[in-house]
Amino acid sequence: MSSAQKTVSVFMALISAMLVLILGLYTAWPAWAWPLAVVLLGAAWAGVTFATLRTNRGRPLSETVTAPPVPEVERRELSVRDITLPSALADYDFLFSATIRWCPEKPYAQDIGTHHGGLALQAVVDRAGAVTLAHQPFRSSLIQHELSGALAEMLPDRGGRVRAMALDVVLRLSEDDQRRLDRLAAIRKDEELWEHERKQEKNKRDYLGDDVLQDTGRAVVWWLARNDEKVERTVNDIGLLAQLTSAANNEKVAEPFRHLVPGAAPEAAVEAVRDPADLFTEFMRQMGFKPGEDACVMVADQVARAIKDKNPDTAEEIRTRFAPPDEASEENTESEGGGDGDDGTQE
Repeated sequence: MSSAQKTVSVFMALISAMLVLILGLYTAWPAWAWPLAVVLLGAAWAGVTFATLRTNRGRPLSETVTAPPVPEVERRELSVRDITLPSALADYDFLFSATIRWCPEKPYAQDIGTHHGGLALQAVVDRAGAVTLAHQPFRSSLIQHELSGALAEMLPDRGGRVRAMALDVVLRLSEDDQRRLDRLAAIRKDEELWEHERKQEKNKRDYLGDDVLQDTGRAVVWWLARNDEKVERTVNDIGLLAQLTSAANNEKVAEPFRHLVPGAAPEAAVEAVRDPADLFTEFMRQMGFKPGEDACVMVADQVARAIKDKNPDTAEEIRTRFAPPDEASEENTESEGGGDGDDGTQE
């Protein structure tokens, strides 16, 4: 009989005795009944014990003896700090720190000459590297939470010798790499903003150059729409819009709007004076000289002499225009007489 069976037997005997005692007191047994009850109770328990011993006599010891409890396997831990793990961006590595907890896969097996801590470390690092290699190094704090979940389960290594997991996972970048990535992010944001601003400016230029400022009429309609149908203000600004349209198209102000633009002379007035004699005549007029005056005749004669060798026709034209009335008549008569003589000679 095992110790557990003996304990149960004693416990049941005490309970039976108490029940007999309570029954005797409740029914007021006579004095001679108490010794008889004790004898009967003892005989009953002796018979039960003998029957139990006889039943267990033929069984093996393993069925009758309770095995001792299996001792709990001690879990071992080691801490690692700043182990480099690859990222999806070349030359930017994560720094991994954690507490690695591990235990042998077969606690009672004789495995002499094996460093289980190294196997556990290698298993955790391999699992962590597979996670970090799939991510860019821009959000290390977010990847840290994902890595904590991936390493939270006790899994065996590739050789099946240890089971390992990681606690207190910390994933970060070096200060220099973090500073470089921050600068790259700022430059990328500024470049994207500049690109959007450039596109907006280009669209505005295309809109104004290809549509609004194609001609003055379109510009007037656009300005009228912009000013909430203020017709009087738009009319006053037509000259300015005409100037703006001509400048945008690299051309002169259109003829219908030149009177609205200060300083825009008609093309006919500009193109009227082309001959050198006409230019000199306009110059003398603006200087206040009058044909026939001595000062005017002197200036004209000096200019005619100065240009005689280069342009005799223009020199003669200037003398004729600014000569005194009498000399001009004589010159005209001589030229006519010379012409008649030539005609007679030819005849």
